[in-house]
Amino acid sequence: MPLLDLSEILRRTEEIAREVVAPSAEAVDREGRWPEANLRALQQAGLGGLVIPRESGGLGQGLFALARVCETLGRVCGSTAMCFGMHHVGSAVLAAKATADQKERYLIPINEGRHLTTLALSEPGTGSQFYIPQTRLAEISSDLFQVSGVKSFVTNGGHADSYVISTVAASPNAPPGQFSCVVLPGQAPGMIWQESWKGVGMRGNASRTVEMKNVEVPRRDLLGNEGEEIWYLFTVIAPHFLMAMAGTYIGIAAAALEEIKAHLTRRRQAHSGATLGQQTLIQHRFGALWAEVERTRRLIYHAASQGDAGSADVLPALCSAKAEVADCAVHVANEAMTLAGGIAYREGSILQRCLRDARAAHVMAPTTDNLRIWVGRALLGQPLLGD
Repeated sequence: MPLLDLSEILRRTEEIAREVVAPSAEAVDREGRWPEANLRALQQAGLGGLVIPRESGGLGQGLFALARVCETLGRVCGSTAMCFGMHHVGSAVLAAKATADQKERYLIPINEGRHLTTLALSEPGTGSQFYIPQTRLAEISSDLFQVSGVKSFVTNGGHADSYVISTVAASPNAPPGQFSCVVLPGQAPGMIWQESWKGVGMRGNASRTVEMKNVEVPRRDLLGNEGEEIWYLFTVIAPHFLMAMAGTYIGIAAAALEEIKAHLTRRRQAHSGATLGQQTLIQHRFGALWAEVERTRRLIYHAASQGDAGSADVLPALCSAKAEVADCAVHVANEAMTLAGGIAYREGSILQRCLRDARAAHVMAPTTDNLRIWVGRALLGQPLLGD
């Protein structure tokens, strides 16, 4: 595929966001519809391999580009941004230590826009402690494993072409607490999907539960070596996931800010003819919201840039970016609804969709509380997973 620079990547994303994603956003939310047409348009535009290295045929972009793409999509449809962001997180994991065979079967189709992937880490029994899976990986022969367990809140669930799964390491000699990552084909026999996602917000992201009953996994679909899940988690998954989510939610916050600005500049009081934006108190409150969005955006961009530069102490910035944007998106959307008054509470209001979508930011693992704990531990030189 032709190499694209960041400006062209963003131009294509903005065009698709405007012409394809935005017109379908209300229906995606209202119907709880997985945004397939939006995702296919992004793939067809050559953006599927955004974070896959150039030497593997991808666009070779990093965390900053990922955050910017998700921000652009998040401005018009949180569900689309979430789904596409999770595809890139999964792609980064697949590419990190891909064998020649895995490059052929996964990375090339992703780069060509023919393959959509995603993560499946969360489980009902471990909640926000997604890094300690209970899903079992059993060694059946020298060339074959079986996976058994349940994964929950799988974005793109039932629609993706592959799923990156975390498991307990298969080797009977593996020490306690050692975990592995494998990739499962989307239609693997033994994968049983539960009912469709029905959420308060992010209604189109197909966040579903899947039960795996002795799903066969060829050894060639082991990612890296056995026991490397924690390496994948903090070296690959966490940076890409945190920036994809931070970009998505700053996009939602920006959408709420833009929507309330438009309302305040066009809404006039009948008795005076003045717009709401001419009131001093409104000006003060809107200015404060703008500053909150802008400083949060700058933290996200800083964290992403530091991550791309390979900074050794970037973890606090990455974790803080998602924690801060969760506070920002919820607060800005909520305050925007207050400033808009009763009209914002009507069915189909963009602001109420922004608030419902934003609220998920706090509870998506790593949760805001966990992120702040990790930041404190990292800065104080304490073990990250101490409890």
